[in-house]
Amino acid sequence: MTRPSRRTMLKLAGTGLAASVLRKGAEAAPEVSAAKMWSGEYTAKKGDVSLYMFRKRRGAPRKGNGDVPVLFLVHGSSVSSRPTFDLTVPGKGRYSLMDTFVDSGFDVWTMDHESYGRSTRTEGNSDIAAGVLDLAAGLDVVARETGRNRAHLMGESSGALRAAAFAIAHPERVDRLVLMAFTYTGKGSPTLQKRAEQVEYYRTHNRRKRDREMIRSIFTRDKPGTADPAVAEAMADAELAFGDTVPTGTYLDMTAHLPVVDPQKVRAPTLVVRGEYDGIATEEDLLDFYRQLPNGDRQFSILPGLAHSLALGTNRHLFWHCARAFLDMPHIDSA
Repeated sequence: MTRPSRRTMLKLAGTGLAASVLRKGAEAAPEVSAAKMWSGEYTAKKGDVSLYMFRKRRGAPRKGNGDVPVLFLVHGSSVSSRPTFDLTVPGKGRYSLMDTFVDSGFDVWTMDHESYGRSTRTEGNSDIAAGVLDLAAGLDVVARETGRNRAHLMGESSGALRAAAFAIAHPERVDRLVLMAFTYTGKGSPTLQKRAEQVEYYRTHNRRKRDREMIRSIFTRDKPGTADPAVAEAMADAELAFGDTVPTGTYLDMTAHLPVVDPQKVRAPTLVVRGEYDGIATEEDLLDFYRQLPNGDRQFSILPGLAHSLALGTNRHLFWHCARAFLDMPHIDSA
């Protein structure tokens, strides 16, 4: 077994990954068989807007029994829920984040935000504020079906902004919060600097072009080689069934309105995690956010060999471990 470099070990140490990397022959938890993996579709209502929801868990649920913890996954700006979190890449191993966390014992939910995927397409731009309302409607369905009024939230990119903003608006409904590929002020971000060149377009248009080449760029813009090209093709195949445009609201928020989340108001235990090469935010920007979080139950992790897409990169297993360890943290008694 090749021993990791000291630099890698230092980055892993904060998440407990160093021990697992060095433990020769360590095995992952056994996977849930397809026969025992249950899935179902739901609809949340936000006024006249129908929001598509998808759920996976071990075995068929009994309404309201709340037998296992709930994990709610929040998608980003350019791709809807299932191509992001439940992707199949033939011949390339597991890429479904939903399946991974079902294996870890969670009841896993996700949702298409307004004007994305299978949800109602409106004339709005589906910005972060609209996403908070979407999550409120979605978590009402979760509470009705599971009997649990609190859930873990895990958001990616602008989905992390949605999740954090929801945690501020509804702290009583959030257990633990995972912010992946997050951005705070946007200072020094090469991705956002490039995106800001189109800010006037985002101000005057509620939808933007999102074609196959754009989806490919998600995996290549920061550091080519950190993701398998087959992942981008599988994602594009799944996502382009919903058309080649998506709302502009989160892009406008990230280029003109940051910061949209006040860290001092995020009360939930929080994990801030970024890929080593992610261009959406600098380490300094995220550390500034992290230091202001008021809850002492918090973690900051940088994962080597990953870029913007933590859950779909070649080294995605590092993210699985990091997030699982945080969500499985034992209950902490108040001092």
